[in-house]
Amino acid sequence: MGTAVTTDEIYQRYLDKAIKEILRLEHEVAEAAGGAPVAQPTGHPLGTIFLVKYGPQTQELQEGVAFHGRAGHALKRSLERLHVDPREVFGTNCIKFAGADEDACRSWLKREIRIVQPKLLVVMGDDTLEFLNRLEFPLGRTLEPTHGTLQHFTPTIEALVTPDIDASLDEESSKRRFWKSFQELGRWYSALPPY
Repeated sequence: MGTAVTTDEIYQRYLDKAIKEILRLEHEVAEAAGGAPVAQPTGHPLGTIFLVKYGPQTQELQEGVAFHGRAGHALKRSLERLHVDPREVFGTNCIKFAGADEDACRSWLKREIRIVQPKLLVVMGDDTLEFLNRLEFPLGRTLEPTHGTLQHFTPTIEALVTPDIDASLDEESSKRRFWKSFQELGRWYSALPPY
Protein backbone atom coordinates (compact mmCIF):
# COMPACT_ATOMS: atom_id res chain seq x y z
CA MET A 1 0.00 0.00 0.00
CA GLY A 2 1.37 3.45 -0.93
CA THR A 3 2.06 6.15 1.59
CA ALA A 4 0.01 9.33 1.71
CA VAL A 5 1.55 12.43 0.23
CA THR A 6 1.65 15.37 2.63
CA THR A 7 0.67 18.93 1.80
CA ASP A 8 4.32 19.95 2.20
CA GLU A 9 5.40 17.32 -0.33
CA ILE A 10 2.78 18.49 -2.82
CA TYR A 11 3.88 22.10 -2.40
CA GLN A 12 7.52 21.08 -2.86
CA ARG A 13 6.65 19.33 -6.12
CA TYR A 14 4.86 22.44 -7.41
CA LEU A 15 7.82 24.57 -6.34
CA ASP A 16 10.35 22.29 -8.03
CA LYS A 17 8.30 22.34 -11.23
CA ALA A 18 7.99 26.15 -11.12
CA ILE A 19 11.74 26.56 -10.60
CA LYS A 20 12.50 24.32 -13.58
CA GLU A 21 10.03 26.18 -15.78
CA ILE A 22 11.35 29.62 -14.77
CA LEU A 23 14.93 28.50 -15.41
CA ARG A 24 13.93 27.12 -18.81
CA LEU A 25 12.23 30.42 -19.65
CA GLU A 26 15.26 32.42 -18.47
CA HIS A 27 17.49 30.33 -20.73
CA GLU A 28 15.14 30.93 -23.67
CA VAL A 29 15.10 34.69 -23.05
CA ALA A 30 18.91 34.83 -22.77
CA GLU A 31 19.24 32.86 -26.00
CA ALA A 32 16.86 35.24 -27.79
CA ALA A 33 18.90 38.21 -26.51
CA GLY A 34 21.94 36.87 -28.36
CA GLY A 35 24.41 38.12 -25.76
CA ALA A 36 22.65 41.42 -25.04
CA PRO A 37 22.13 42.22 -21.34
CA VAL A 38 18.88 40.76 -19.98
CA ALA A 39 16.95 41.59 -16.79
CA GLN A 40 15.70 38.20 -15.62
CA PRO A 41 12.80 37.89 -13.16
CA THR A 42 13.42 37.86 -9.43
CA GLY A 43 11.66 36.52 -6.37
CA HIS A 44 9.66 33.48 -5.39
CA PRO A 45 8.59 31.31 -8.35
CA LEU A 46 5.24 30.66 -6.62
CA GLY A 47 4.83 34.18 -5.26
CA THR A 48 1.43 35.31 -4.10
CA ILE A 49 2.19 38.80 -5.46
CA PHE A 50 3.43 39.34 -9.03
CA LEU A 51 5.02 42.77 -9.66
CA VAL A 52 5.37 43.79 -13.29
CA LYS A 53 6.70 46.95 -14.88
CA TYR A 54 7.36 47.78 -18.51
CA GLY A 55 11.09 47.70 -19.17
CA PRO A 56 14.43 47.33 -17.41
CA GLN A 57 16.52 50.25 -16.24
CA THR A 58 20.31 50.40 -16.71
CA GLN A 59 21.07 48.92 -13.27
CA GLU A 60 18.75 45.99 -13.93
CA LEU A 61 20.50 45.20 -17.20
CA GLN A 62 23.94 45.58 -15.62
CA GLU A 63 23.05 43.13 -12.83
CA GLY A 64 20.81 40.92 -14.96
CA VAL A 65 17.96 41.09 -12.46
CA ALA A 66 14.55 42.79 -12.64
CA PHE A 67 13.88 45.40 -9.93
CA HIS A 68 17.58 45.76 -9.09
CA GLY A 69 18.61 49.27 -8.11
CA ARG A 70 16.48 52.26 -7.14
CA ALA A 71 13.08 50.72 -7.90
CA GLY A 72 13.95 47.53 -6.06
CA HIS A 73 15.20 49.44 -3.04
CA ALA A 74 12.07 51.63 -2.95
CA LEU A 75 9.82 48.58 -3.29
CA LYS A 76 11.64 46.72 -0.53
CA ARG A 77 11.13 49.66 1.84
CA SER A 78 7.49 49.97 0.76
CA LEU A 79 6.83 46.25 1.33
CA GLU A 80 8.41 46.52 4.80
CA ARG A 81 6.16 49.48 5.69
CA LEU A 82 3.12 47.51 4.52
CA HIS A 83 4.22 44.39 6.45
CA VAL A 84 4.27 42.32 3.25
CA ASP A 85 6.62 39.35 3.34
CA PRO A 86 9.09 39.89 0.45
CA ARG A 87 9.34 36.09 0.11
CA GLU A 88 5.78 36.22 -1.25
CA VAL A 89 6.79 38.43 -4.19
CA PHE A 90 7.86 37.72 -7.77
CA GLY A 91 8.96 40.58 -10.02
CA THR A 92 9.55 40.92 -13.75
CA ASN A 93 9.54 43.33 -16.70
CA CYS A 94 7.32 43.13 -19.77
CA ILE A 95 10.32 43.80 -22.00
CA LYS A 96 13.31 41.68 -21.00
CA PHE A 97 16.09 43.34 -23.01
CA ALA A 98 16.67 46.22 -25.43
CA GLY A 99 15.27 45.47 -28.88
CA ALA A 100 13.26 42.45 -27.71
CA ASP A 101 10.38 41.39 -29.94
CA GLU A 102 7.10 42.45 -28.27
CA ASP A 103 5.22 39.33 -29.35
CA ALA A 104 7.93 37.14 -27.82
CA CYS A 105 7.82 39.28 -24.65
CA ARG A 106 4.04 38.81 -24.44
CA SER A 107 4.49 35.06 -24.74
CA TRP A 108 7.17 35.09 -22.01
CA LEU A 109 5.02 37.19 -19.66
CA LYS A 110 2.03 34.87 -20.16
CA ARG A 111 4.25 31.92 -19.27
CA GLU A 112 5.59 33.69 -16.17
CA ILE A 113 2.06 34.40 -14.93
CA ARG A 114 1.01 30.81 -15.65
CA ILE A 115 4.07 29.39 -13.83
CA VAL A 116 3.85 31.64 -10.76
CA GLN A 117 0.04 31.51 -10.46
CA PRO A 118 -0.14 34.65 -8.30
CA LYS A 119 -3.16 35.84 -6.39
CA LEU A 120 -2.39 39.52 -7.08
CA LEU A 121 -0.85 41.16 -10.14
CA VAL A 122 0.61 44.64 -9.48
CA VAL A 123 0.69 46.48 -12.81
CA MET A 124 3.11 49.43 -12.67
CA GLY A 125 2.58 52.17 -15.21
CA ASP A 126 0.47 52.95 -18.28
CA ASP A 127 2.82 51.17 -20.72
CA THR A 128 2.64 48.03 -18.59
CA LEU A 129 -1.15 48.26 -18.41
CA GLU A 130 -1.43 48.59 -22.18
CA PHE A 131 1.00 45.70 -22.68
CA LEU A 132 -0.93 43.50 -20.26
CA ASN A 133 -4.30 44.38 -21.78
CA ARG A 134 -3.00 43.14 -25.16
CA LEU A 135 -1.71 39.89 -23.64
CA GLU A 136 -4.82 37.80 -24.41
CA PHE A 137 -4.33 35.84 -21.20
CA PRO A 138 -6.83 32.96 -20.82
CA LEU A 139 -9.95 34.25 -19.03
CA GLY A 140 -8.18 37.60 -18.65
CA ARG A 141 -10.20 40.79 -18.48
CA THR A 142 -9.23 44.23 -19.69
CA LEU A 143 -7.94 46.25 -16.75
CA GLU A 144 -8.97 49.86 -16.23
CA PRO A 145 -6.35 52.61 -15.72
CA THR A 146 -7.63 53.18 -12.17
CA HIS A 147 -4.77 53.49 -9.70
CA GLY A 148 -5.05 51.96 -6.25
CA THR A 149 -8.24 49.96 -6.84
CA LEU A 150 -8.43 46.19 -6.91
CA GLN A 151 -9.78 44.70 -10.14
CA HIS A 152 -10.34 41.16 -11.34
CA PHE A 153 -7.81 40.11 -13.98
CA THR A 154 -8.97 36.48 -14.10
CA PRO A 155 -11.36 34.54 -11.87
CA THR A 156 -8.38 33.63 -9.64
CA ILE A 157 -6.07 36.67 -10.03
CA GLU A 158 -6.80 40.17 -8.82
CA ALA A 159 -4.93 43.19 -10.16
CA LEU A 160 -3.77 46.49 -8.74
CA VAL A 161 -2.71 49.26 -11.14
CA THR A 162 -0.17 51.80 -9.89
CA PRO A 163 1.93 54.54 -11.48
CA ASP A 164 5.27 53.51 -12.97
CA ILE A 165 7.74 52.95 -10.12
CA ASP A 166 10.72 54.03 -12.23
CA ALA A 167 9.08 57.34 -13.15
CA SER A 168 7.97 57.95 -9.56
CA LEU A 169 11.34 58.11 -7.82
CA ASP A 170 12.59 61.61 -8.65
CA GLU A 171 9.75 63.91 -7.66
CA GLU A 172 7.97 64.08 -4.30
CA SER A 173 4.45 64.37 -5.76
CA SER A 174 5.09 61.34 -8.00
CA LYS A 175 6.34 59.35 -5.01
CA ARG A 176 3.18 60.23 -3.09
CA ARG A 177 0.93 59.17 -6.00
CA PHE A 178 2.74 55.85 -6.27
CA TRP A 179 2.63 55.26 -2.52
CA LYS A 180 -1.07 56.15 -2.28
CA SER A 181 -2.00 53.53 -4.88
CA PHE A 182 0.56 50.94 -3.70
CA GLN A 183 -0.85 51.01 -0.14
CA GLU A 184 -3.81 48.95 -1.35
CA LEU A 185 -1.36 46.05 -1.60
CA GLY A 186 -0.89 46.17 2.19
CA ARG A 187 -4.64 46.15 2.82
CA TRP A 188 -5.08 43.26 0.38
CA TYR A 189 -2.20 41.29 1.94
CA SER A 190 -3.37 41.79 5.53
CA ALA A 191 -6.81 40.42 4.58
CA LEU A 192 -5.38 37.12 3.29
CA PRO A 193 -6.34 34.05 5.29
CA PRO A 194 -3.55 32.84 7.64
CA TYR A 195 -3.05 29.56 5.76
